[in-house]
Amino acid sequence: MELRQVRYFVMVAQELHFGRAAEKLHIVQSAVSQQIRRLERELQTELFDRSARQVRLTAVGERFLPEARALLAAEQRARAVVAEFAEVRAATLRVGTSTGLGAHLDRVLEALADLAPKIRVELVAARARERLDRVASGELAAAFLRGEPHDGQRDGLRFVPLWQDPLVAVVPARHPLAASRDTVALAELAPVPLVLTARRHNRALVDLVVDACHGAGFTPVTGPAYGSLDDTLTAIGAAGATDGLWTVVYASHAARLSTPRVAFLPFRDPGMELTTSVAVRRTDSPAGLDLLLRACAVTDDGAASDLDR
Repeated sequence: MELRQVRYFVMVAQELHFGRAAEKLHIVQSAVSQQIRRLERELQTELFDRSARQVRLTAVGERFLPEARALLAAEQRARAVVAEFAEVRAATLRVGTSTGLGAHLDRVLEALADLAPKIRVELVAARARERLDRVASGELAAAFLRGEPHDGQRDGLRFVPLWQDPLVAVVPARHPLAASRDTVALAELAPVPLVLTARRHNRALVDLVVDACHGAGFTPVTGPAYGSLDDTLTAIGAAGATDGLWTVVYASHAARLSTPRVAFLPFRDPGMELTTSVAVRRTDSPAGLDLLLRACAVTDDGAASDLDR
């Protein structure tokens, strides 16, 4: 049984006329009659009564008609699945990112390219609040976020935890702390002015660092403000060995920064890290979003994490 035979049968059953059915199928009447005969031979029964002037369905034809329509509906569903899959593979995903994702983002993009070579990813840099607003509005399919979202950021969004991002201290390369050890304790930085971004720009990071300093027994000395991370690193590198300045960056970002005048020191204090999540809308699933989540679930060694199990 061929689907075209079933399609021809349904059209004739609707029209009860071979000529009109042929016109609607855009083929000659003889081809319709021939294929219906072949279908009847295969089924070993007559589907139409051709003895009268008017074409009528036989009793068997009446029973076969809903099943034939179901076959054609299943064909349409199968075609739609294939078309949707092809659309996903060729889709463009707009994803919000932040500074310092480093090798994590490389790994996600590489895994996504393996899963869907034709998918195109457009990375959009913006501050956390703006990234989440644009996901909520549908302008972005997803966005990476570090730290726990606060109440005003949760509406309509789902947050999928991905990995932990450790922080490292940045001090002048000629500072005694850089010269004497490979790691640092927060308490050792107590007298050194701290340079941090404004809390409104990165609430999770600022709260983590300030609270950790309080937990280590001191309130950080506030250093001067600079317009960008590059400016901050330049100022730290130029600071004197005795007074100096310090800040924090993500370890994944430090690996990308080539700044010989500063040193990056991992913290000995526990908890100096933030969880990175990906934010998506709760209510819909843009083309390719499931593939992005699967790519995020791939760990550094190429295995799937618990997110994908």
